[in-house]
Amino acid sequence: MDDERPIAPAKAAVLNAAVIYFVCVFAVGLACGPIRVLWIEPFLGPTLAVALETPLLLAAMWFAARKAPRWAGMNGGWPSYLAVGVLALLFQQTADLAVGFGLRGMNITAQLAYFTTPPGWIYGAALTAFCLMPLIRHARTARPAADSVKDTPRP
Repeated sequence: MDDERPIAPAKAAVLNAAVIYFVCVFAVGLACGPIRVLWIEPFLGPTLAVALETPLLLAAMWFAARKAPRWAGMNGGWPSYLAVGVLALLFQQTADLAVGFGLRGMNITAQLAYFTTPPGWIYGAALTAFCLMPLIRHARTARPAADSVKDTPRP
């Protein structure tokens, strides 16, 4: 019994999974952001630059949405996975506002106005995917077990 890891309380595990998920995806965004802004945008424009960055972010989301709950020792149903995505989105938007205010000198109006532009639409879609990816990954991994029960022949 001593060799078993204690299971974190459900709320702490969800919070830990959200932090891990946010940090993993934000790290990829932090690495890609300067490349997009400094090198790609001047040559291809902001819309294409964001469109080129988004698949890398989606790949990070796909990986982190599966691993973060495991690393946090999280168990739970779909509400827990949705909570991971929502909390991570809150962390991400807080960090995004801080970067916008601190590094880019933007105000809240300018940040919100960005969502009315084509690159902002792509970014908004990516944020939606970021929020929902833990739930999508959970549903995807939970379904094969349920499907295999349906496929078993009945006596």
